[in-house]
Amino acid sequence: MKKILAPSLLAGDHSCLKDSLLIVDQDGRNWIHLDIMDGHFVPNLSFGPQTVADLRKHSNIFFDVHLMLDQPQKYIEPFAQAGADLISIHVEPEYDIPDALEKIRSLGKKAGIVLNPDTAVEEVFPYLNDVELVLCMTVNPGFGGQSFIESVLAKVRALVALRSEREESFLIEVDGGVGPEHVPACLDAGVDVFVAGTAYFKGDKEARDEFAASIET
Repeated sequence: MKKILAPSLLAGDHSCLKDSLLIVDQDGRNWIHLDIMDGHFVPNLSFGPQTVADLRKHSNIFFDVHLMLDQPQKYIEPFAQAGADLISIHVEPEYDIPDALEKIRSLGKKAGIVLNPDTAVEEVFPYLNDVELVLCMTVNPGFGGQSFIESVLAKVRALVALRSEREESFLIEVDGGVGPEHVPACLDAGVDVFVAGTAYFKGDKEARDEFAASIET
């Protein structure tokens, strides 16, 4: 299974997000990760559907949209219409998760389920038949620049084992504090998709390409 580097637009230049998107596109990456934060489920705000729609006009890259929201089910359709390719929702808030996942897929989008570092991996097990991706947060969500929590890789290993046992095909993604130094351990654990923000955008093109090559080859 080919591994994927998904740069996180949250770490780009917010005065001109289009330029950050184009850097990722022109670097030849296939995915970009867009963190949507509401100031309630996480203590920060990012961007809404209109920003995603405006960015969509400038690139056909795969939009991996991560809803860090108290009530994600209310925003699935707006983000689907804005151009999301995959919409991931958290397991922690109180809402009808099966219904929300069904809504994502009914709109022709891929569905993902997300768990925070302190959430037991078993919490996502009931939804694995209904998703194309499981995102294991490797920091507490809300802000960039945090340190990678390596103990989360135990959850990745558990998901890899269960995926093999059930003969399923969902991807396993990590997001938070991911840098080149974490790639070997993540690959060993079985990570498929690597979200990287600060570590990606802080480098020049040569550094970005080296980071991608360590994952994608």
